[in-house]
Amino acid sequence: MNMDKKKSLLLLATVALGTVAYNALKPVISRPDVVDPFDLDKYLGKWYEIARLDFRWETGLSQVSAEYSKNKNGTIRVNNQGYSEEKERWKQSIGKAKFVNSPNEGALKVSFFGPFYSGYNIVKITPDYKYALIFGDNLDYMWILGRDTDIPDKIRNEFLTYALQCGYKTGDLVWTKH
Repeated sequence: MNMDKKKSLLLLATVALGTVAYNALKPVISRPDVVDPFDLDKYLGKWYEIARLDFRWETGLSQVSAEYSKNKNGTIRVNNQGYSEEKERWKQSIGKAKFVNSPNEGALKVSFFGPFYSGYNIVKITPDYKYALIFGDNLDYMWILGRDTDIPDKIRNEFLTYALQCGYKTGDLVWTKH
């Protein structure tokens, strides 16, 4: 085996080991309670991101929205978009979601990269399906979504209090500009 192949294999092994270590050590919430009963038909449509815990894909984005629709194969189409002021262009990512258990529970898994899925747990939703609080697999991912770009103080405070009780660093939230 030549030296370039050895270096490539070593690099690949290091990245794989780092990924495993990160996933083993990252803060995890223990199976959050999700919305039950959940009504997918009421959830479908366009949502505006009101706040998020920032991560690589969304850093620097404003006007972020997500649109959910049914695919013919039973999965849910996820169309995420946001505007990068730095690059002066829209960024879009199309993915799919599946229910983890029953379609009556707000526990889904979402994929934007082939066979790799992440948790998407709808933990709070208003009875009119106008505002939702979403937790990811771990304490690094959280979103507040709304059918409008603003959220009433009472609902915002309820969501923030709950997230804080669950271990999220609500002070780190990025409030999305629309």
